[in-house]
Amino acid sequence: MVRYVYDFTVGGRDMADLLGGKGANLAEMTRMGLPVPPGFTVTTQACRAFLTTGTEPDGLAHEISEHLTTLEEAAGRRLGQPDDPLLLSVRSGARFSMPGMMETILDIGLNDDSVFGLAKASGNERFAWDSYRRLVQMFGSTVMGVDSAVFEQAMTQLKDLRGAPDDLHLDAGDLAQLVETYKNLIKYETGEDFPQLPAEQLRRAVLAVFESWNGERARLYRRREHIPDDLGTAVNVQTMVFGNLGPDSGSGVAFTRDPATGARGVYGDYLSNAQGEDVVAGIRNTVPLDELGRLNPEAFAQLRDHMGMLETHYRDLCDIEFTIERGRLWMLQTRVGKRTAEAAFAIAAELVDEGLITADEGLARVTGDGLARLMFPRFDTSAVGDPLAHGIPASPGAAVGAAVFDSAEAVRRAAAGEKVVLVRQETTPDDLPGMIAAQAVLTSRGGKTSHAAVVARGMGKVCVCGAEEITVDPQGRRFTVGATTVEEGTVISVDGSEGAIYPGAAPLVDSAVMRYFETGERSAGLVDAVARAMQQADGVRRLGVRANADTPEDAARARRFGAEGIGLCRTEHMFLGDRRQLVEAMILARTNVERERALEGLLPLQRKDFIGILEAMDGLPVTIRLLDPPLHEFLPDRTELAVRLAAAEAHGNPPSAHDAELLDAVNRMHEENPMLGLRGVRLGLVAPGLVAMQVRAIAEAVVERKRAGGDPRAEIMVPLIDTVEELRLVREEVEQVLAEVSKASGVPVECPVGTMIELPRAALTAGRIAQEAQFFSFGTNDLTQTTWGFSRDDVEAAFFSAYLDKGIFKVSPFETIDREGVGRLVEIAVAEGRAARPGLKIGVCGEHGGDPESVHFFHGAGLDYVSCSPFRVPVARLEAGRAALTETAASDSR
Repeated sequence: MVRYVYDFTVGGRDMADLLGGKGANLAEMTRMGLPVPPGFTVTTQACRAFLTTGTEPDGLAHEISEHLTTLEEAAGRRLGQPDDPLLLSVRSGARFSMPGMMETILDIGLNDDSVFGLAKASGNERFAWDSYRRLVQMFGSTVMGVDSAVFEQAMTQLKDLRGAPDDLHLDAGDLAQLVETYKNLIKYETGEDFPQLPAEQLRRAVLAVFESWNGERARLYRRREHIPDDLGTAVNVQTMVFGNLGPDSGSGVAFTRDPATGARGVYGDYLSNAQGEDVVAGIRNTVPLDELGRLNPEAFAQLRDHMGMLETHYRDLCDIEFTIERGRLWMLQTRVGKRTAEAAFAIAAELVDEGLITADEGLARVTGDGLARLMFPRFDTSAVGDPLAHGIPASPGAAVGAAVFDSAEAVRRAAAGEKVVLVRQETTPDDLPGMIAAQAVLTSRGGKTSHAAVVARGMGKVCVCGAEEITVDPQGRRFTVGATTVEEGTVISVDGSEGAIYPGAAPLVDSAVMRYFETGERSAGLVDAVARAMQQADGVRRLGVRANADTPEDAARARRFGAEGIGLCRTEHMFLGDRRQLVEAMILARTNVERERALEGLLPLQRKDFIGILEAMDGLPVTIRLLDPPLHEFLPDRTELAVRLAAAEAHGNPPSAHDAELLDAVNRMHEENPMLGLRGVRLGLVAPGLVAMQVRAIAEAVVERKRAGGDPRAEIMVPLIDTVEELRLVREEVEQVLAEVSKASGVPVECPVGTMIELPRAALTAGRIAQEAQFFSFGTNDLTQTTWGFSRDDVEAAFFSAYLDKGIFKVSPFETIDREGVGRLVEIAVAEGRAARPGLKIGVCGEHGGDPESVHFFHGAGLDYVSCSPFRVPVARLEAGRAALTETAASDSR
């Protein structure tokens, strides 16, 4: 028979899945002998059964009744007893902390009779009526569905009538009147009387807490925090203790360390003559917890002792709720406290120093997401007003600059020394120069993995996407938010961590952690704590960490940040700017001579780029991907060309022969779905000389570096392979060019040739492809697109938010790898590739390589390394270490 109810004297914190976090910790504190008001927990299993069937599970009512009888016998009072009632609180308690997201009902058991008994037993009539009005208000809104604003309005009207600044200035008669008003409102709003039977109050309160699991705010919170929807919540039924009995009573919240900074000490808030809900609701100003030492020295000393005991027992920062009832301290709740990223690193380091946890445990207590937040500058939020608008926080940090509305203007102003923010409806590859020049990117469309977001994160640029409140007018060179117009040149501030846009220049606070990664400058406190975590991670991780870098500057930065090589060097970024004319010439070439002339012009430019990158990564592998995007991306916009030619004709001017030739080429190369068209290896196979030119540039760069005494380790990666035959043909051409350069230079050039696995067919035939590939690197961006059948740039804004709302996605598959689909293809390719070629080197170079959760997956899948943007290298290093610890812990538990 299923057991649905557990007394607080049974269980402990290791039963959080069943008892919920709050119930498990109440049981733990009870076992420790701390003063916990007696009670029992209704399990998450009961909640799941109720949510599945819509009815309370068989046997639950009987179990609750049995535990209630035990509670009444121990207390010597019955629930709702007329002369001296036992009263109960009913609180939610999910497996993971969801503060304020679900419901609480206090003072269960009060009715029109027992309120007088409570007044007599307590000797405090006002307290009794105050408790009754709280019950009617909470029960009315939570259980009976009355808008809480109705009750708040009635309270406000009564305070105004009495001239009372707060509820403490209402007397017993006022509160008795308010109870009648509340009951009448319930009757009016629902057609139902407030229930007078205590057993009915308890039953309905428990079921209402179950139902609150699926409330809108709870679902929204779970979605944001990636908490599964199928866990359900436990319900804690506990004997009431009262902080609203007078000035010798009160309630508070305490932290064993500062949750903002991690500093040791006593932190928290206390409110005399108040219930716990009053403290968190902010209806009156609290006092610092230290003030309790003056108000009640004995209770404060006991609280300090209990705090120390709990921190030692839990070996972590503890968040505690307590009540003092007429001088007596009661512990109502404890949990491992939430904290800022700064506090997480600081506390972990201190607990290691104090011997409470090991260095490995300290590493497990911090996260890559937290580290990322510490690396970016931030605004001084105390000095900024209301934001102009909100969007999706796509790339964290804070930046200030003049709003500009096209790439050329961004470059022009930045060259003149001005800081700018590039504002677009959405970005394209043509915006790359402007994005490089800008301090931040702001778009009115797109999501976390839109072009703007992905590129911005890769460059460490602040980015807010999908700011739908903003209407961008590129022609008018302005954007509007409601009645506010922001003209070009107006300074704005962009908070990429919170997704907020502010007018003017908000003051920035520098990141000491970023300075540490850039310079190695180490200081006491937070930076030292971060450095220690990084050292521990590097010491235990198996997974290597490389960087995606396309320039010598990015390569050098990546190396400073701890990258062990370059996992993706994209050659297409080397064809932009002034070099674009040479690409145009290559595309427009009508003869082999013309094409070779264009390629000869590109060769020394690419060679110079590769020399710089190989020098920056001397002694470390540099994986260079051959040209991947469709060639038409290097040509002018089709519509723009057509309009230009039509305008010339309309004005009687002769059309530009060059423009006409370009338009002809654009039309000839136009594709309905370029992502699935002539790109990647296909481009190399049909565009004569393109592969040879790139390989020659790489090989000659290797020769140059060797002659300079360097240790270049270039690797050549062929993109978008579908079949082994494609790779075989390209590899033959690559090896021929390498042999030619070796012979001509007298310097042996050996570059491993591998491929990107970024199409489902390639993953499924990885065993055959491995016969020709010396390494694999997963391009998970395209692999996700082709596995799901999604065009990332199109679908994110179209329906991803709806998919998240409906629970189809827990998180975007472009943000965190889809383990069941894309991840399964990765696992198949790893297994079959290594079966065909034992020891095959395998990495990943998609955006997922820097995502903390994805890093854990790649570790488990047996990859050798992940590659990500330079700014995410420290995050990947940290998470690779944590992944190794997780694997060890799982192995030990078996």
